Amino acid sequence: MSTFPVTVSGISPSTTQAQLHDFFTFCGKITSIDHAPAEGHATINFEKPSAAKTAIMLNGGTLDGATLNVASDVAHPDDEAHHDATREGIDQSDKPRAGIAAEYLAKGYQLSDQILQRAIEIDTKQGISKRFINYFHSLDKTVGERALGPDQTVSAKAQSTVDAAVQKAKEVDEQKGLSKIANDYYAKAITSPFGQKVRSFYTNTSKQVLDIHEEARRIAGEEKARSEVAVSQQAGGSESVPDPKTQAAPTVV
Repeated sequence: MSTFPVTVSGISPSTTQAQLHDFFTFCGKITSIDHAPAEGHATINFEKPSAAKTAIMLNGGTLDGATLNVASDVAHPDDEAHHDATREGIDQSDKPRAGIAAEYLAKGYQLSDQILQRAIEIDTKQGISKRFINYFHSLDKTVGERALGPDQTVSAKAQSTVDAAVQKAKEVDEQKGLSKIANDYYAKAITSPFGQKVRSFYTNTSKQVLDIHEEARRIAGEEKARSEVAVSQQAGGSESVPDPKTQAAPTVV
């Protein structure tokens, strides 16, 4: 099986392999890491070329107080031929680079505005993956039909109508209806008061660095709310803890 490597130098001596995995897993699925702590060097092997390309975008990012140099001897393409057309849902590497950058910021990592601009430029040049666009449109339709009725989409309705429908769906069925689907960050986001902004952020390539910071704050706010709900449920003896698989970004331990 082919892998797509990037080399990382400038790593802090105190950085562990687990920390490297946590940092680079936002780019996409990692197959292996060859870490030489004494040399401050590592090779990160990714399953898909698009993930390796995202990692290179992070050149100059900060981890554990050190500035990372991320490079590759080959150019990694955004090749959708590596995606399984029969698979449902999306992978981390399917997401827009600007969205991935927002997830990094939401988790507290430091990325310069230069890196954020780099993410925007890659999205503008390469476009957003067809799989992600199809996923987002499908989500828009699925949530719309649950809350508004057959053949309805969230994006086609005024936000006030969506808010009322979502509330009604929650009241009618807390376990089966929209409430279950809305565990997904994107589903919750597009039905929120800032839904149109979120939809535009993930489906259009025209954006600014400030838009990434704004989306990062939204993701962080949702993560905080999920954590508070989980703590509250555990304190009450409930086993209904949100599934980490529905998080907007990979779980970072």
